[in-house]
Amino acid sequence: MVYVYAEQFGTFNGEAVKKFTWETDSGFTVSVISYGAIVQSIKVPDKSGILSDVVLGFDDLDSYVNRNDPHLGSTVGRCANRIGGASFQIDGVTYQLAKNIGKDHLHGGIVGFDKVNWKYIVDGSKVIFSYLSKDGEEGYPGDLVTTVIYEVKEDDTLYVEFVATTTKKTVVNLTNHSYFNLAGHETGAEEIYNHVIAINADKITETTSESIPTGRFIKVGGTAYDLRIPARLGDAMERQADSELYDDNFCVTAYQKEELNFISRVTHPPSGRYLELYSDQPGVQLYTSNFLPSPNEPALVGKGGVGYRRHGAFCLETQNYPDAVHHPGFPTAILKPGDVYRHRVNYRFGVSNEIGPEVVVS
Repeated sequence: MVYVYAEQFGTFNGEAVKKFTWETDSGFTVSVISYGAIVQSIKVPDKSGILSDVVLGFDDLDSYVNRNDPHLGSTVGRCANRIGGASFQIDGVTYQLAKNIGKDHLHGGIVGFDKVNWKYIVDGSKVIFSYLSKDGEEGYPGDLVTTVIYEVKEDDTLYVEFVATTTKKTVVNLTNHSYFNLAGHETGAEEIYNHVIAINADKITETTSESIPTGRFIKVGGTAYDLRIPARLGDAMERQADSELYDDNFCVTAYQKEELNFISRVTHPPSGRYLELYSDQPGVQLYTSNFLPSPNEPALVGKGGVGYRRHGAFCLETQNYPDAVHHPGFPTAILKPGDVYRHRVNYRFGVSNEIGPEVVVS
């Protein structure tokens, strides 16, 4: 059985913010709040049956409103990731967006989809969030009606589907920005390095130093981006030339549009917890929380008073390729009136007795 509960999580601009929690017979729980359609908590049993919350977040609404610059658990839109130069053209018309990361545009702008309170309805084991982004909001054309459907089933899987329609041609690329640590959200970088990761990708999108795609691709073979064979995450990060960072779009191997493809499997051998990711999107951004506070800075205080710091979690953000509106060789990011944007992603959790790869990246 799957049980769904609703409770108050505060108020925003005079509107009630609701928290919805799913629970399965195994004890697996997922909590989502209507503000930002944010994944607030995911509790997963380990191989001894002990529950731990495996996503970073906050205990109160005020922190999400005023301190969630890292987008912990957020639904990100209208366009996730970066748009170079914070502008784009459609049919010869230039649209200027907010420059909120250097000279570029990131994660929907100043007031993106993670900074509004979504409408909601409950349909059985589904909670359906909806938001109307009006024509011109954050510089984007068209009234965009967006729906995010969350569902948990008895298989301890979180099913997420994004759906959007528009009144004008516009740019759409939605994602969820959860920060995962399968050892428990409070355990930090030391345990993140002990995770074992595999990603079904044979190339990445090449980027500039500002993380804007050049339009070219880099084959992962022989590089630190080759995660087709499971590797200990800490060892793989040490191979990185740019200070042990991952913040890159991986291109899904043999991507089939509209089909759910295997994207990634991450395990934490000490606890036995694993996460498998399936999606119908062509890319996935691996991000290792590089911009959370460093050890010599004040920590970002999260749930239970825990201090979150650099490399304390990883993100796997299924998506279209970043800056796709500027690159004809990328899958299109343009949504037309009459068409429907769809993005499905499944987060499957479980427990295994794996002890890690016999040979790890060194």
